[in-house]
Amino acid sequence: MAGVAVLTAAAIASGCTRSTEAPPPLKAPPARALDGYAAKLRAEQAARVAAAKRWGLKETPLRAPAPPARKPQITTRDGFEVDGHEEQGLPPVFTTVPTKEKVVFLTIDDGAEKDPAFLRMMSDLKIPYTAFLSDYLVSEDYGYFRKMQARGVTLNNHTLNHPYLPGLSYEEQKSEICGMQDVIEERYGKRPLLFRPPYGNYNSDTLHAAKDCGVTHVPLWNEEVFVDRWDYREWDRDIHPGDIVLSHFRGTDDWAGEMPDMIRVFLDKVTAKGYAVGRLEDYL
Repeated sequence: MAGVAVLTAAAIASGCTRSTEAPPPLKAPPARALDGYAAKLRAEQAARVAAAKRWGLKETPLRAPAPPARKPQITTRDGFEVDGHEEQGLPPVFTTVPTKEKVVFLTIDDGAEKDPAFLRMMSDLKIPYTAFLSDYLVSEDYGYFRKMQARGVTLNNHTLNHPYLPGLSYEEQKSEICGMQDVIEERYGKRPLLFRPPYGNYNSDTLHAAKDCGVTHVPLWNEEVFVDRWDYREWDRDIHPGDIVLSHFRGTDDWAGEMPDMIRVFLDKVTAKGYAVGRLEDYL
């Protein structure tokens, strides 16, 4: 009998016998966390649908894909080079970001119109965009663009006075570009890495000056959107994965509409074509 007791004790220790006690309940935090995440996504989507209706969009904007784990290599577009571009390590000039995702990037230039409704609309819809600012316009109301920055928008360089840069000397171009770097750092706390030359015009001196001022990328654009139309760089007159889209801070003084009207024209088209709007800086 003693041997049987020993064997029984060993079996119990090894887990080979049935316990008369109920097993502990299974823990379910992972399931609860998953349910919570799904509920959060549903709530976010419901908010996006409501915002789209509130702002008069034809469809709810699509959610942007996650930023790439490895950022694509950005190179200068063929035909947009200057002499010694790559050899001298000048910032790449590009109109499209290399990606297979159906995503485009909205960029808005200069800073003339300061429409509070535009800030509310973009915040409600959670649409990312990148601003390229010129001081002669921004200086009228630095606070407006501080609100924009607080909403997650990166403020970048579009020169102090928006001149035709190829008509200036290297030193004059450097003054325009570095001067705007100084303004943005002083007013908004950070020197930009992106620079867009006014009118999209540049020469070798422009890119040397931009590099000397701390610029790493010179994004241009593949399409431009207004309140009443789109303009296209490509022959097919269409949008493509990774395209950079240009617009301007404009209102009824220059357009037959306001900035929210432009955003409706922009979003209705990209959404209908199955594109989402990404954050340009996430890809650079």
